[in-house]
Amino acid sequence: MDEVLSIAIQKTGRLSEKSLDLIRDAGIRFLSDSRVLKERALNYPVEFFFVRDDDIPMYVANGVADIGFVGKNEVEERRQDLEVIRDLSFGACRLSIAVPNDFEYKSLKSLEGKRIATSYPNILSDYLDKNRVKAELVYVAGSVEITVQAGIADAICDLVSTGTTLRMNGLVEAEAIYYSSAVIVSRKGFLEEKSEKAKILNGLLERLDALSAARGKKYVIFNLPSDKVDMAAKIVGALKSPTVTPLVDKSWVSVQSVVAEDDFWRVFENLRKIGAEGILVMNIEKMTE
Repeated sequence: MDEVLSIAIQKTGRLSEKSLDLIRDAGIRFLSDSRVLKERALNYPVEFFFVRDDDIPMYVANGVADIGFVGKNEVEERRQDLEVIRDLSFGACRLSIAVPNDFEYKSLKSLEGKRIATSYPNILSDYLDKNRVKAELVYVAGSVEITVQAGIADAICDLVSTGTTLRMNGLVEAEAIYYSSAVIVSRKGFLEEKSEKAKILNGLLERLDALSAARGKKYVIFNLPSDKVDMAAKIVGALKSPTVTPLVDKSWVSVQSVVAEDDFWRVFENLRKIGAEGILVMNIEKMTE
């Protein structure tokens, strides 16, 4: 039987959606049905386990899955012996302490002796210990925001992205204690193994790296007087050097380069100053550096 790389992914949620979109962009096809808990890709030797996000570190650590797409906060909280092999640069959020609107929060010391409800007792305990604050932690698996209104806690510590849920429950963000994003995790040393599964993983990462390299980049083509090529090269700052193609008019050339999207308008303005014409800009789906 052929080897298959198993991937644990959160069953539902924004991180799950973005992870699956990324895998699709890498050319891997699979059926999509939220009722299915295990699924094999149609054109690549991988299979998916769709599980709770807080179970993913355990699945990978115990060898049920080879790798996991999960929030870094879950990896830190579950304390499994795992290796982060890629930061996916999406799913950004923060673990924050939040207090009622009428709570006089001046510093972390304001929580001395208070009850704090959280789904992340390990991360919070480490932070409080580091800052020498003693508080009572109340573990809650979900709906942490309601615990203050219910009289269970004086403050909470939970994941925050926009803060809308906090405001809806009469809470205000007081202090961020941990920053998280989506990552890929494996057991330690798996990537360096000489196994067939490790080869499949390296092939998958190569595809994902090509997508990552293209993110925020634009492909730019423009015509330029041939005596201005050196100036253009300094302006665009290409990966190595821009591609230059002679035109029928020998005094002009066509130049092709990759430009960071954040730098594009500065590059555009400076190219126009040195006489560039016919500037064409295209999106890049995948690239290697």
